[in-house]
Parts: sequence; C-alpha cells; structure tokens
Amino acid sequence: MAKSIMIQGAGSNVGKSLIVAGLCRAFVRRGLKVLPFKPQNMSNNAAVTNDGGEIGRAQALQARACQVAAHTDMNPVLLKPETDTGAQVIVHGKRLTTARARDYGSMKSTLMPAVLESFGRLCAHADIVVVEGAGSPAETNLRAGDIANMGFAEAADVPVLLIGDIDRGGVIAQLVGTHVILDRADEARIKGFMINKFRGDRSLFDDGLVEIVERTEWHSLGVLPWFADASKLPAEDASDISRISGSGAFKVAVPQLSRIANFDDLDPLKLEPGITVEIVPPGHRLPADANLILIPGSKSTIGDLTYFRKQGWEADLQAHVRRGGHVLGICGGYQMLGSRIEDPDGLEGRKGGVRGLGLLDVVTVMTPEKHLEEVTGFNIDSGAAVTGYEIHIGETSGPDRMNPWLEIEGQPEGAQSPDGHIKGCYIHGLFSSDAFRQAFLQDIGAETSDISFEDEIEETLDALADHIEEYLDVGLIWDLAEDITL
Repeated sequence: MAKSIMIQGAGSNVGKSLIVAGLCRAFVRRGLKVLPFKPQNMSNNAAVTNDGGEIGRAQALQARACQVAAHTDMNPVLLKPETDTGAQVIVHGKRLTTARARDYGSMKSTLMPAVLESFGRLCAHADIVVVEGAGSPAETNLRAGDIANMGFAEAADVPVLLIGDIDRGGVIAQLVGTHVILDRADEARIKGFMINKFRGDRSLFDDGLVEIVERTEWHSLGVLPWFADASKLPAEDASDISRISGSGAFKVAVPQLSRIANFDDLDPLKLEPGITVEIVPPGHRLPADANLILIPGSKSTIGDLTYFRKQGWEADLQAHVRRGGHVLGICGGYQMLGSRIEDPDGLEGRKGGVRGLGLLDVVTVMTPEKHLEEVTGFNIDSGAAVTGYEIHIGETSGPDRMNPWLEIEGQPEGAQSPDGHIKGCYIHGLFSSDAFRQAFLQDIGAETSDISFEDEIEETLDALADHIEEYLDVGLIWDLAEDITL
C-alpha cells in the first residue's frame, strides 16, 4: 500500500488545489508514483475522465501534474450546484441524485464507503496519494458525517497538513484558532502547517512562525510566496477568474452566468497576447467594443437564460450582432442561442419550454441522458484538428444544424448562421488545440501567436514544483506521510 498525506486549509480558497498539484509534480520528479485524491469536491468546472465519468477540474489538473490520466476514483463525490440551495450529486463519475443542501447533510455519511473504495484503489497503485480537503476542518458544525476533511482523515487514518492564507490577513488566528476549536482527536492528526500567498520579505514573518509552533506544536513546513503564474493554470472556482485578462486589441466578452460551468474554455484565449478576455459581471453591460461575445457553459441553462435576460444582456447581444460582431456559444451557451429550449420532464425545474435568444435556427430538447465523452475531430473550414470533451444533457436540432462547422468523431457537430457570424457547439476544450485556435481567431480578425497551450501548462506545473521545492520542506512532508493499511 501507499503512503498518504492530506492537505487541508484553514479556510476556503487558501490554495489547497494548487499546492497539491505542485507537490504531486515535485514527488513525481523524485521518481515516485503519485496519485491525487479529493473525497468530495463542489464545482461546476468538471473534467471528463477516460473511464467515462466526471470529476472536478482541479483533480484533472493534479492528475496531469502526476503525469497520469484522470480517473473518477480521484474525486469520488462531486457536487455540482444547480440552485442556491441544491446540487447534483455525482458519485464515481455518474449522477446519483439532485439534493437540497439540508438533505445532502443527512446523506453524505452514506457516501463514505464509496469514498474509501476509491481511495483504496488509488493506494494500491501508488507510492503516495496526496489528498486535498474541502473548505476548512474548523467548520465544526459540519463535522458529523463529514467525508471531506477530518471525517475522511479519521476513516482512512491519514495525517494532515494545514495551510494558512496570509494574503487574507489574520493567518496566526486562522491556524491557532483551528488548533483550539478542533476536537482533540482531530487536532492530533495535524502534523504540520504552511503559510501560503506571502508577499514581500518572508523573514518579517519569522516571529509569527515561532508563535504558531509554540501554540500548536505543529511542524513548520515553510512560507510559500505568491505564485504569480497561477493564473495560467485552470481555475476551479468562478470566483478565481480574473475579470480582465490580457491587453490585446481583440476583445472577447464573456457574460458571467450565475451557474457558469467549464469556464476553462477561456484559459487558452487568455494566453494569446493579441486577446483581451473580459468577464462581464452581473449589473454591467456587455461591452460595445467587443469583437466576440462568448456565451459559456452553464449547469442550469434555462435558469441562466432567464438570468442573462435580467441583466439586460439580450439587448446588448442583439446590438452586437447588428454591428457585425461575432458570437460563439459553447454547450449551455449554444442551447441558449437557439429559438427554443424544451424541458418536457422538468429536468431543470418546471416542465415546459422557454424562448431562446433566437440567433440560431435550432431547438434543444432536454433529455435525461448525460453525454460524457472525450472527443476528437476537425474544423470543417480550416481542416485544423481539435480535441475536447462533451458534458451535457439535451439534444439540439434544426435548420442551422445543416450548416455545421465541426466534424467530431466522424459526425457533423455544431450549428452556424448563414453568414457564419453566429456559431454554437457542444464541444468544450476546443481552444486548447493550437492550430484550431489560431485559425478560428484569425478568421474573425484577431492576431494570434505560436503559443503551445499544452506546453504552457506543463512549464507552469514544473515552475510550480520548483516553487514548492524552494520554499517548502518537501522532504519533511514525505516523512510526515504515513503508510495506509485499509
């Protein structure tokens, strides 16, 4: 069996996912077989795995850091929020049910066997499994039935390291407060701590480290400076997306839908020096100087179509089209561009249908079956190869489907208006294909570079591992990891 260590945070968004990815790559470079694991994740930014399921995008990135294919065992429970109070529950890559937050609280303990089953399979094929927690173990009101933090650590008997985020301020209180509030058995699992997102002279925090060690008796693993290139890696949460990225002359405007999903579609565009990507928050107009309006995926297409209209974006979009601007809808955005969306079974709420944005002559009918598949193909106009994935419910048909612009797995895909200015498709990840991205952007008037997106990701993961090695005691982290005997 493998060794394992669990990385928990003294709060949400302290950098757990990034540090786990960096540790994974650092251990791999030491010749170890490394696998990532997150018992429970909550994210609408999902990845399709080669075993035909879906997991959080962060775990897919961590798998890449480990130089292995992403697998559903790496994130056995995934929650995908559909409303403010409910989420789709994905177990072992497949939808189990949709549950309200209160109901999920009572059912989560029943998912521990599935979590431990996945963890055990990973441990059987690794030298070390690096585990990421969720949120904070200091949320003691969630401890009963917990599968994400100390509940899992107890069940699997895994030691814990705790991250504090100094950028938020109050990092001593974060860490010492966690030490004080935890049950003694849970607190005893924490073997060390690290400080993340430091800016400036690290020696100025030497006294702070001493105080934390004296109050907690945990090992100090180091102070990690701010990693500026983090923005080059796929973000897990919509809150992590920079509102404006780049300063190129060609502007891509992206309405920030309330249930925006799979927004990593934007990452390759952000790396293009000739492109500015502007995320348009609620209450703001879609910019009149946009060259391309990209409507992204959504976990709740009909709900987000209503949300889109409430922001006044439909009028902005129509004005953009009248000016000759280009529009691209991906997945849920594609469905919104059609003339209607029908939901006869009430899969997204009430049964019935709604009027679409009417820019493509297609109709989408929501169906229970979810399409989950990694795909390959090419762009019909340029011949450029594309790779990507499908992750959606619904079937789309209509006259504009007779004017496809992609061929995927030997079949026509997508729809476009007669003048080609309005396009939609179900394929996520298109812009990761360099030749396609360059051809698509050049065709609508943008200047492109010869950047290799995949090389950029690899170089950034290596730089992250270098960063981790320089500032954290990776050898001590390995020593603190313990053998797992499930």
